[in-house]
Amino acid sequence: MNALFLAFAHLRWTWARSLLLVVVGALILSVPLVTQVLLRGSEEALTRRAEVTPLVLGARGSQLDLVMSAVYFSQDRAQPVTRGAEDAVWDSGLALPIPLHTAFQTNDARIVGTSLDYFDFRGLQVAEGRQMALLGEAVLGAQVAERLGLGPGDTVVSSPENLFDLDGVYPLELKITGVLAATGTPDDEAVFTDVKTTWIIAGIGHGHDDVVTPDDAGNVTANAAITQFQRITPENIDSFHFHGAADDYPLSAVLVAPYDTRSGTILRGRYLDPENPLQMTVPAEVVAGLVDRIFRIAALLDAVTLVIGIAALGAIGLSLFLAWSLRAPEVETARRLGAGRFMILRLAFAEIALLLILSAGLATGLVTVVTMNGDSLVAWILAL
Repeated sequence: MNALFLAFAHLRWTWARSLLLVVVGALILSVPLVTQVLLRGSEEALTRRAEVTPLVLGARGSQLDLVMSAVYFSQDRAQPVTRGAEDAVWDSGLALPIPLHTAFQTNDARIVGTSLDYFDFRGLQVAEGRQMALLGEAVLGAQVAERLGLGPGDTVVSSPENLFDLDGVYPLELKITGVLAATGTPDDEAVFTDVKTTWIIAGIGHGHDDVVTPDDAGNVTANAAITQFQRITPENIDSFHFHGAADDYPLSAVLVAPYDTRSGTILRGRYLDPENPLQMTVPAEVVAGLVDRIFRIAALLDAVTLVIGIAALGAIGLSLFLAWSLRAPEVETARRLGAGRFMILRLAFAEIALLLILSAGLATGLVTVVTMNGDSLVAWILAL
């Protein structure tokens, strides 16, 4: 007990050095555990969302880019497809196609143009306000609404993916009608609107001013002016229309929900031809391969962490040794007062034990905080 008292008194006297040692020790103990928690959480989040997404239809190319863009709304950009690809799935009678247009963003949040079927497919519920119903209306994911401090009645303005993607793109003010309940998925960091609204942002659809104007005498004259609206209002919504063949309107991808296993197998078989510009991917298989590669890298990181941990422990040991070397006059005084070699060793081990206990306590707190907020942290990481 006397050794613990003296050890604690010394650590308190040299509080700066003691605090540094405790923090370093806590990091050495917690980093491997935190890494495992986040990796396991990421694996579960990735695989869980992928497993409930049966099929994704998109342009032939990188399956990973297609899945990450369509399922997780990441910044990975696959080549677009056309609405004709969605119609082909409808016409097959084998599955429910859900269109996705994710080329735009607002306030660092992905704008997801889709249909109301998406909300039923993902089980998303409106927690505040109402569901979108008209052109130019949007609902926010829970984290977007919290981060921006917005809610029903507020507005956001769209922006292109990058400054080199301005051709035909018009910033559009979106009216927020509702906020979705939190799900701990990438849906929380998205802004959802009707796919036709994203086509208006892309410049495919637009509204016109009145083409006729009465003068003071009541005579009607034609007005050739055509205005691209930046806001959709009850007064101009009826004037919005789209140009070009509907089958050629762009989509980022199509989520495909087969009505049964047999239907899914038939659909996959129709897109196996490598000459087909479209491909049907199984997100669960793509993500499984990604997770396998991640954990191979994680094994290497664990080895690196172990080496760094050993080096850090060596540095802590050297620090303690040097500290005791500097305390040689103090130790000599203790011996003259009657303290034996065993008592001095007990004092040294007591200091080490206290440092380890404090480091373990701090490390436990860090791991607990990460574990309790694991879903949010994983969702944030996946959104990067």
